[in-house]
Order: sequence, then structure tokens, then C-alpha cells
Amino acid sequence: MSGFAIVGAMIDLRSDTVTRPTPEMRVAMANAEVGDDVFREDPTVMALERETAELLGKEAALFVPSGTMGNELAVRLHTASGDEILCDAGCHIFNHEAGGAAALAGVTCRLLHGNRGIFTAADMLAAIRPSDVHFSPVKAVCVENSNNSGSGSVWPIESLAEVSGAAKSRGLAVHMDGARLWNASVASGVSEKQYAGYCDTLSVCFSKGLGAPVGSAFVGPKELVERARRFRKMWGGGMRQAGILAAGALYALRNNRRRMHEDHANARKLAGGLASITGVELLGVPLQTNIVRFRMKGREAIGVVAGLKDQGVRVLATGPDSIRAVTHLEIGSADIDAALKAFSRVLG
Repeated sequence: MSGFAIVGAMIDLRSDTVTRPTPEMRVAMANAEVGDDVFREDPTVMALERETAELLGKEAALFVPSGTMGNELAVRLHTASGDEILCDAGCHIFNHEAGGAAALAGVTCRLLHGNRGIFTAADMLAAIRPSDVHFSPVKAVCVENSNNSGSGSVWPIESLAEVSGAAKSRGLAVHMDGARLWNASVASGVSEKQYAGYCDTLSVCFSKGLGAPVGSAFVGPKELVERARRFRKMWGGGMRQAGILAAGALYALRNNRRRMHEDHANARKLAGGLASITGVELLGVPLQTNIVRFRMKGREAIGVVAGLKDQGVRVLATGPDSIRAVTHLEIGSADIDAALKAFSRVLG
């Protein structure tokens, strides 16, 4: 889809959230059969929830506005106020959800320091403190697959199995932030259902690599999903004729999963070109999915971002000297060629 990402000659690599509905997706949305979803009368929402649950091998799913809500529902459902969850130090739940675990569930995060967001069963077990009135009881462990801060790193299924088994041995729930689970599955060859089999609950996103405009799903046992429905309403996430949005997500789920290898190939092409520029250090290698992170020696990220924008390329500063670029369905190989020329002019 070379050129589709260009609005006013702009190639947008800030995130895979910037994708817009394709013409075919817009038709599906315009023709969606709708009802009141709070009354459970929207057939398109129900179809999306049913297909998502079946794909992941779970009993039920709940359509929610965002992955953040999906994750925070899991934290709220698996814990009580004053409890603790275990998660990687770079995870989305701790770093990018506006303190939701503390504000909405009264829960603290105990941070693990894994390799590109992937920790071991031993790491997890070592972080569990003994039962004592001074300590918050641990109730759940959260994994992120693929891992954003780890440059789209993918959990090996064997590692997830070990962490899940160790968690179960201690009576802990396992939640997966699977916002980019679709990418992880394509990259690893492990089905989404296989990954989900080691988790009690998951949050999966339709508006990133799949290209839908809005929405995620909270997925798990029917009893937990029914409880999640109440919290979704409490937190302002109850939607009425949401089938218009669900139709975009349903189209994406049915049509856009298998093409994601193209995004991964474009990310590898981008990373290879960046690696040839003097002063650029790739982070999180080897690259596995669609997220490219890099550091620039002696350059401030904010200045580089501004210079690239002037050259028609948008990227995201993630630190004083680090930048993230994410490929997606609106970026083609020709866009990567153009972006690399811009990088060379700004960084060369």
C-alpha cells in the first residue's frame, strides 16, 4: 500500500495506531447491522466477541474501547485493593496506562527486569515475597506479547509455559497484554490460541497492526467477562450502537492478520538501512516484528524528530537520544526507501 500513509507527503512511522480504515473496511462499517450493546442487542458486536473468543480458545470476550481498558479490567478482576501484580519494568500496564492499576484497582506493580520484556519463571518466583503483614500479597503476573519496549520482542512459547506453570504453582492468575499478539503469532508461527492457552485472560487490540479505527477485547472465562462488563460500564466504556466500530474490527480480524509479515519485512528493511548510518545504534536486536528502536550518538531525539518531519517522515522520540519507528499496513517498501533517504539527510 505504498503511498497510502502519505497525507501531505507525510510518511507516518510514529505507531501502528495511526492506520486509517481501508475503503473495504469503511464499506463494512457503513453496512453494519447495529443495536444497543449495553442491552446486548448489537449483533455485530456479539459476532466480534464470539469470533475473538473462539480464535483464542476462550469462553467469552468483551468489546472495549482500548487495550488500556482491557488490561485494567484484568488487573481489577484478578486482585483486590492493596494487592500486588508482577510485571516487567518496561511493560505497558506500568508505564503507559496513567497509573490505572493504582487508581482503578488500588494495586501496586512489582517490577521484574527481563530481557527485552521477557522474564523467566525464576525471575518471577524470586520476586514473590513471603506471606507477611508488611507485604502486599501477589495475585497475578502480567506478560506483554509482543513487547513494545523490547522492540516488538516475542515471547517464546516455552518461556511462557514455564512462567504460567510457575504462576499456577503459587496460585497466581496470568494475564497477557496481547495488544500485538497478532504480530507475535505471525513472527513465531505459534497460533494465538496456543499463546492464550497459558493465560487466564488476555487483552487484544484491533486498532494497531490489524488496522481497525477503534477497539480491543478483554478475553477469558465467561464469569470474569460478565464481571468485566459491569466495570466497563462503571468506567464509562459502555457503548450503544457500537456495531459500526465492531464491524471495522471484525473486518480487520478476518482479513488483516495474515498480511502482517509484510510489516515485519518492512521493519527489517528499515532497521538494515538505519544500521548503515554512522552514529545509529539499533536497540532490541534481532528484530522480530514491526517495531524499530534506535539510539543516536551525540544527537538529541527531539531535534532529529523535527528534522525528519521537515523531510516528510514522522517518528516518535522515546528518550533524550532514542527514537521509535513502527511499520504498519499503510507503509509499503517504497515508503521505507523514502524514509531512509530522509534519515540519511538528517542523520548523515
